[in-house]
Amino acid sequence: MQTSADRQDRHQYPAHWEADVVLRDGGTARIRPITVDDADRLVSFYEQVSDESKYYRFFAPYPRLSAKDVHRFTHHDFVDRVGLAATVGGEFIATVRYDRIGADGMPASAPADEAEVAFLVQDAHQGRGVASALLEHIAAVARERDIRRFAAEVLPANTKMIKVFTDAGYTQKRSFEDGVVRLEFGLEPTDRSVAVQRAREQRAEARSVRRLLAPGSVAVVGVGRAPGGVGRSVLGNIRDAGYGGRLHAVNKAFPEDLKEVDGVPAHRSVRDIDGPVDLAVVAVPAEHVPAVVAECGEHGVQGLVVLSAGYAESGPEGRERQRALVRQARAYGMRIIGPNAFGIINTAADVRLNASLAPEMPRTGRIGMFAQSGAIGIALLSRLHRRGGGVTGVTGVSTFVSAGNRADVSGNDVLQYWYDDPETDVALMYLESIGNPRKFTRLARRTAAAKPLVVVQGVGSAPQGHAVRATRLPHATVSALLRQAGVLRVDTITELVDAGLLLARQPLPVGPRVAILGNSESLGVLTYDRCLAEGLRPSRPVDLTTGATAEDFHRALTRALADDSNDAVVVTAIPAIGEASPGDAELAEALRSAAAAVPGKPVLVVHVELGGLAEALSAAASTAPQAVGRTPGAEGGAHRRDPHHPAERPPAAGAERPPAAGAEGPRSLPAAPPEGTHLIPAYPAAERAVRALAEAVRYGQWRREAMDPGKVPEYDDIDEKGAARLIGELLARGEGLTLSDAATCELLGRYGIHVRRALPAPTPDAAAEAARTLGYPVALKATAPHLRHRADLGGVRLDLADEEQLRRAYAELTELFGKPEELRPVVQGMAPRGVDTVVRAVIDPAAGAVLSFGLAGAASQLLGDMAHRLVPVTDREATSLVRSIRTAPLLFGWRGSTPVDTPALEELLLRVSRLVDDHPEVVAVTLEPVVVAPHGVSALGATVRLAPPPARDDLGPRTMPAY
Repeated sequence: MQTSADRQDRHQYPAHWEADVVLRDGGTARIRPITVDDADRLVSFYEQVSDESKYYRFFAPYPRLSAKDVHRFTHHDFVDRVGLAATVGGEFIATVRYDRIGADGMPASAPADEAEVAFLVQDAHQGRGVASALLEHIAAVARERDIRRFAAEVLPANTKMIKVFTDAGYTQKRSFEDGVVRLEFGLEPTDRSVAVQRAREQRAEARSVRRLLAPGSVAVVGVGRAPGGVGRSVLGNIRDAGYGGRLHAVNKAFPEDLKEVDGVPAHRSVRDIDGPVDLAVVAVPAEHVPAVVAECGEHGVQGLVVLSAGYAESGPEGRERQRALVRQARAYGMRIIGPNAFGIINTAADVRLNASLAPEMPRTGRIGMFAQSGAIGIALLSRLHRRGGGVTGVTGVSTFVSAGNRADVSGNDVLQYWYDDPETDVALMYLESIGNPRKFTRLARRTAAAKPLVVVQGVGSAPQGHAVRATRLPHATVSALLRQAGVLRVDTITELVDAGLLLARQPLPVGPRVAILGNSESLGVLTYDRCLAEGLRPSRPVDLTTGATAEDFHRALTRALADDSNDAVVVTAIPAIGEASPGDAELAEALRSAAAAVPGKPVLVVHVELGGLAEALSAAASTAPQAVGRTPGAEGGAHRRDPHHPAERPPAAGAERPPAAGAEGPRSLPAAPPEGTHLIPAYPAAERAVRALAEAVRYGQWRREAMDPGKVPEYDDIDEKGAARLIGELLARGEGLTLSDAATCELLGRYGIHVRRALPAPTPDAAAEAARTLGYPVALKATAPHLRHRADLGGVRLDLADEEQLRRAYAELTELFGKPEELRPVVQGMAPRGVDTVVRAVIDPAAGAVLSFGLAGAASQLLGDMAHRLVPVTDREATSLVRSIRTAPLLFGWRGSTPVDTPALEELLLRVSRLVDDHPEVVAVTLEPVVVAPHGVSALGATVRLAPPPARDDLGPRTMPAY
């Protein structure tokens, strides 16, 4: 009988099981399969484990591993017996293994679907979340090998390991026998297990970024002896910003007797520094970086900011150098910002870190900023500085990260940090590329539920330094998916700052109704027109005339804010002439005091740049009382200013968050901040002010809807298991990427999606027979690819009432377009009259599954009027999907037409969403046309493509991006 050991070489080394992970404390480790070459590492690892941990693992004193043990624990067939190790610096810090129950002596064709699992973690690394990460990965491996359940026997005193299993979120049962706790649990992900996994991911990745942004000690490597140069400049920026930690200057070329550089302790190597170093800023030529990374890793440095260029942005050789850099840093458990980075900034009073090339420290504030480009980062900081005037507070910066080539730390990581950072109220991001759109949209949705997220997304190809997976989705589709996730997607960095300042300074509008008042009639009319163009609902402008006093502005603004028919107010102001005309400071104070007297609605000012009103507004605001001792949920930007909703902030860093099934964000809008801070943003053009206001209105609407996202409905007639069997059979038979019409109808039918029957008509007689079978009236359609769905070309003949009309239509088609074998004609029964639509779903390699909807024909094909949602789609999202296309009025009785059955259409969308979500092998579905009648829907054509299931890494165990 064949044993597991005999099947040692059944499977090659599974390299795809290798992964880098972020641990609970923010450090990193590598997880990989254990092989026969790991004997010495295993022995060394076991020697460093305490006797107590060994006892817990083997239930008896077990001081050392025997040769037989070493052989057993390093020889695996990667099917029935698998071992994984977590490594740092190439050495084991933890191991996990499973043995399939009954595998030895059992024929390979009939393995059990249950396995025993056991862990061992080095004592020095316990409490870092290593076992939890290993459990996620060994469970994924087991599912891949058709193992559905794990069993583990644990001593009652081993409470840490019991907690690892019970906290994982899997459905389990527990028993106690012979002094041992036996735990059994299924490995299919549950809502709770996914929520647990993602909560752990958020905490770990947030802490890894926090370790970079709030280090207790910093070493700048590459500091020149003479003034100037990148390293010397960064050292000066850190020192001048008032950094409160320990600072060191490092350069291997320093003379041995050199003690200081610009008052900072000098060292020839990181190894020479007495005491820990949390962060190293690397500013040496690329060829010298590996030696620096080795020094940092051996000294225990936690993270690197690599300013050095010459990596992936420089071509293939630099790309390989970048991969090697990431491999080397992760081997030591370090994270990297960069290479080719501009640097990082943290303005917190207890940090004051400017480890960047920005010569000035930004003002402390509540806006977080992320830019992949150093040049754009400079522009963002500069514009925010100019627009903020003299204000300290919400208009300043909390943290700034320029990731450069973002070989490791990315925008996703920074989003994880900002999500529960009490110092950040508004997040601004400039993204030249999105490395993992699936994960980004998930994190963006959760972040946007807590605080505004404004993004400029590059339209062109990704920069050379950015390794991103190609997406087949158009840029407009990606933008639509970002908006679905609550992201405020703008086109320029000017709009980025405009929107950011409004959201940081003002409460969210509760609706689109806008009051306009000011001392310029023409500026008021221009603002009114822009409001209409942006989809807002403006009232007729109130003209205060050019002779208006500050008191006139105060009274008018107070009335507008108190009027329940207004959701926001735009004030237009031009410099006035005359003795009674208010000065800039007087007018600013009048506006500020009116806004303070009637809080709760946003106020914006449109001004001309001839005067100093913008500066006066900032100066007036800066004199307002400032809250002291900010606490989560007590004060901040726009997301805490809605007076109609209670506050609900995420827990502070490190706090355990009980995961809720399917929920990743607050379920209520946070409350308003205390009165006293009324910062009114000023814009030099009406279109800029109104565009920012429109974004705030849309975001406010999204926030209210996000509080109740809806649910994915269940349907009793869906046969998920039957569909899975059919898909397996079709793929096994090599049915092909595109299914036949019969297979398409059968698969869709399993999900209650019925395609109207069509019969082939290779001859006129066959067409007549088909019509008799289906019953008149019928349609005759050419299904050749160049004529399919092309009624405009005459390839479709409708409402054929009898055989004579059918044969005449058949003759006309063949005369116009060619022989029947070229046309592939079919006969189909007529569907009720209605609106022709198209429903599509596609699995994109980067963004995941996307459901799309639009009207068939020119609206979608020529004008691109399609709406998109990420799968799975909820009932509320299906409703909004139908209504979000520009041509939606045609479905709801436009110009007196009969409204169609949109509930039936929404149900069809939900069923298609379920199909592609349940079965990743279904990589594309097209239903075209779908006729939506006053009662019911009819799918007249359908195509389905199958393929082996694509990698869905955002749904698997936690991993860091591959390098």
